[in-house]
Amino acid sequence: MLFTHRSSQRLFATLLLAACGTVQAAPEPAGNVATAALPGTISATTSATSSTATGSLTDPIMNLLGERGLLRPLGSSALVESVRNSVRDTASDLVMQAMNFLGVPYRRGGNTEETGFDCSGFTRLVFENSVGLVLPRRADEQAHAAGLLNINRQELKPGDLVFFNTMKRTFSHVGIYVGDDKFIHSPRTGSEVRIEDMRDSYWSRRFTGARRADLSAATPQLQTTR
Repeated sequence: MLFTHRSSQRLFATLLLAACGTVQAAPEPAGNVATAALPGTISATTSATSSTATGSLTDPIMNLLGERGLLRPLGSSALVESVRNSVRDTASDLVMQAMNFLGVPYRRGGNTEETGFDCSGFTRLVFENSVGLVLPRRADEQAHAAGLLNINRQELKPGDLVFFNTMKRTFSHVGIYVGDDKFIHSPRTGSEVRIEDMRDSYWSRRFTGARRADLSAATPQLQTTR
């Protein structure tokens, strides 16, 4: 079956929201990352059912990401599993909003779904739409924006901005960390918004820093499903 961009994106959003809606709100065992309660969560007495249901719901998400080439490197079962767990256990409204734009084409200077995104246009729209925080327009400006905390790589959390030197210039590229060394970004001309692994040699060599916004001071926005 051939999906248009809009139909596949609506399916991504629906599956992601459904998967997160099944996560239990009860405290999880030590070592796991707890997820905030969402409407439609189930009780702790059915935790085993929750784990099974969540896994079954996220499988179609991973399949679609692989089919559309949005999850790299392809063919890695470990990568698929790690991203599945990241989506299930650590997804915030900001990360969910970012994933809603998977597959949108790259466009230099673009800052909307209709026109396409460049890297900083993507991060700026996601932050503004999800938490009401307006970032500067350029990647290097976002790296030096007032109020953003400098974060070590070992301390990264979902929703942090991650920066790379891709044009022989520090902070020339930016994405959003989604957990387990994965980030989502709008890479380059001819590509589209996708998830990649920061441990890949290309990104590992070019990582130049991370920033964290004080989301408690931001104004939450109503998320829309397209």
